[in-house]
Amino acid sequence: MSRVDHRHRHLDRIAEVRAGRHAEKVGYPIGIRETEVVRTAMVGSGLLRVTLGGAGAEGFEAHAPDEHVKLIFPDPDGSLRLPEPNGAMLRWPRPALVSREYTVRRYDPVAGEIDIDIAPHEGGLASDWALAARPGTVMHIAGPPGGLIVPHAYDHYLLAGDITALPAIARRLEELPRAAKGWAFVEVADAAEEIELSAPEGVRVHWLHRGGLPAGTGDALAGAVMSVTVPEGERVYVWAAGEAGQIKPLRRWVRDELCLDRADSDITGYWKRGVADFDEDEH
Repeated sequence: MSRVDHRHRHLDRIAEVRAGRHAEKVGYPIGIRETEVVRTAMVGSGLLRVTLGGAGAEGFEAHAPDEHVKLIFPDPDGSLRLPEPNGAMLRWPRPALVSREYTVRRYDPVAGEIDIDIAPHEGGLASDWALAARPGTVMHIAGPPGGLIVPHAYDHYLLAGDITALPAIARRLEELPRAAKGWAFVEVADAAEEIELSAPEGVRVHWLHRGGLPAGTGDALAGAVMSVTVPEGERVYVWAAGEAGQIKPLRRWVRDELCLDRADSDITGYWKRGVADFDEDEH
């Protein structure tokens, strides 16, 4: 009796969702990989790109612009603990590992390279590591656990976020159909943090400069997003991420003003002022 191979059934589900009418998160088998730094480079003045490669990067999967991996760091005593494979999942040890979560900006299966864009900031664990990293530096990564698959059936796409969301926004703009229409709002400190984006011609990109305001403060981003008027009778997908408090007003706006189905928006707090290793699911 022949056995059916279900190892890649998530690929079938991804194709189904992408061909459908509503966005959906689809899980992938989660792996733990030992990679090494290939190179680092600044992208604009606000992002440091760490390119990971090596044998551990082979067979990596990347299917959604907002998918993430966890960078695994040593414990305070210097020992390195890692999650263990457990079927299509990972078994995480207790107490919790020291890790930080980052968007997969790019995966090149030919070169075997994974790009992670990190916003350097004083005292940040991953930020300090990235600034000190050199070719050959080892980094263990876990994931991605899955990603948000957004169909190409929407009439408009509205993307918004701060510098921490810029890697996901940039990737989504690259992967949208070239005929897509919509808006993208990105809050940065100043023009030096702006980067080149490969947006469809019909997607208007707006850079918002916060000037002297500290990161994660002010209401310019939410105000700009909520000024958008979606043409009557047309479907829009809204994706926003950034400082949790800044983007909070967008949840009510999406629900009460746009009246979107839950599957037609995704608004996520990537970080919170004053909170290290913020996890929105825990708040």
